Order: sequence, then C-alpha cells, then structure tokens
Amino acid sequence: MDFIRQEYPVTDDRSFLFLLGSARHGGNTEALARAAAAHLPAGTAQEWLHLADLPLSPFTDRRHTDGVYPQPEGNEQRLLSATLAATDLVVASPLYWYSVSAPTKLYLDYWSAWLRVPGADFRARMGGKTMWAVSALSSSDTSTADPLVGTLRLSARYLGMNWGGVLLGNGSRPGDVDSDADAQAAAKTFFN
Repeated sequence: MDFIRQEYPVTDDRSFLFLLGSARHGGNTEALARAAAAHLPAGTAQEWLHLADLPLSPFTDRRHTDGVYPQPEGNEQRLLSATLAATDLVVASPLYWYSVSAPTKLYLDYWSAWLRVPGADFRARMGGKTMWAVSALSSSDTSTADPLVGTLRLSARYLGMNWGGVLLGNGSRPGDVDSDADAQAAAKTFFN
C-alpha cells in the first residue's frame, strides 16, 4: 500500500475541494464560489486551497524519456492528496485570456505527472468524481468563457469524471459579482 492511500482512505461521504486559481485573494470568482458553497448541505466537507499559495515548479514532461514521475513532495503532494481525497473538485478560475488562469493550468498539467506516479492510481481514483467550474468574467458575452469551460469539461471527461457544470458571473473590479443578480441566484442551486 502506498503512502497516498494510507493518508486518504476512500469514503462514501461527499467532500468538496475548492481550487482557487485567481492571482488575488477574495476576488469575484472566489466570492461567487463561496456564495454557491454556502448552499451546500450542512456538514458537507469543504477544503479551500489558493493555488497561488501552493506554487508548483514548471511542469516537465517525462512521458517519452523515463515515463515515470517521482513521488510528489511539498506543495505538489499537498495538491495531489487533496485532489484524491475529494469527491467533488470545484475549479474556481477567473477567465484570463479566454481560458483558465496560469496557476490553474499548471495544476492541470501536473495531472499528467500524477497519471504516472507509481502507486497513485490517479486515473482510477479520479473516475466517478465530479468536476465543477466557477468563473468570473468581465464580458457580458458568456461565450467568451467557452475555452475555459471546454478545458475543464474535457479534462474531466478524459479521466472518467462527471461534469457538474459551470457557474459564471460578471465582474472585473472587486465586489462586482455581488451585483450580478443572475449569478447570485444561480449560485443558490448550483450544487443541487
């Protein structure tokens, strides 16, 4: 049995991991994610991680050299363990240049490594989890978020995860999303 399984046994309880990909704390995307999380059933386990607070080294692709990645350490281990422990992953990334933020993209790049970490069983353990997306964008044209949504939805599908959906809000300056009545209404039922 590897250390990953010893640290986080599989349970039947729902556990939400909120991965905050913004370059700032308390931004519109985080505020919208917290508004949605406030309507989860009482007692639902929640873990909130700011990806910028857990920096990762630039990703190195080893698939065609040795093909195996070492056991993660430090921030990488923290993110892998939290990812595997959750039943539901909520990627909360603002729309940056029509896609996910750089810390979010780097986190997803590390999935390629975790697929090849001996004993992690990443693909098998990710299958059946649910991925959700939350994003704030400065445009009222929600189609500008299509690349972000596609990145996350297809990543989930690749690993056999369920796609929970996307919650979009409008906001550029801090606090703007609080005035987006449609987003606030959608947040109340987003995780149902």
